[in-house]
Amino acid sequence: MINTINTNSKISHQTSQVYTSTPEPRNSLPTISVRQPLPHDIVDNPIRVCGIATGFEDIIHLRVRDNNGTKLFRNFLTVGGNGILANFSVGLPLKMVPATPQGTLEIFSISAANGSETNQVVVPIVFGNALLLRYFGFYQYTVIPGDTLFAIAQQVYGDGRLSPRILEANRHQINRPDQIYPGLVLRVPVSKF
Repeated sequence: MINTINTNSKISHQTSQVYTSTPEPRNSLPTISVRQPLPHDIVDNPIRVCGIATGFEDIIHLRVRDNNGTKLFRNFLTVGGNGILANFSVGLPLKMVPATPQGTLEIFSISAANGSETNQVVVPIVFGNALLLRYFGFYQYTVIPGDTLFAIAQQVYGDGRLSPRILEANRHQINRPDQIYPGLVLRVPVSKF
């Protein structure tokens, strides 16, 4: 007997009908869905990761790399199996400060057929501790006419030469310091002390 839910009513019942294949509904979820961090989030150390997933033999793999391709973290996690999507939440400790502020979180399954990486989800991230020591968080700064990254850094950090950390925190929006404009909301990273 298979437990099913009749979508036309709210009553759960048992049926003797056996399905030979499982059709995928149009609105089905992917096998791995990352809820945190979101793309381009500034992350702490450890990196907090959560989402839902199912994996071959209940396993998914997690990897963190900087933009040079250096592997900063690699491990696996037990999640749902056989198509069951289960919640996961884990902290990924980095043992070193990344060489680049930008990097990626990669979550994937390993194929039973050939050992290749499948169902890969790649989330671009920004390493807070690569921006400044003792990274704590950021505040949002709305650019006004006449602002420059140098002037914002001078105002926030007392040293305009620290403007590259603001640029690196906002690479998902701007690639050069002269690309800011009034109304643009920038993330300005700050430390604990």
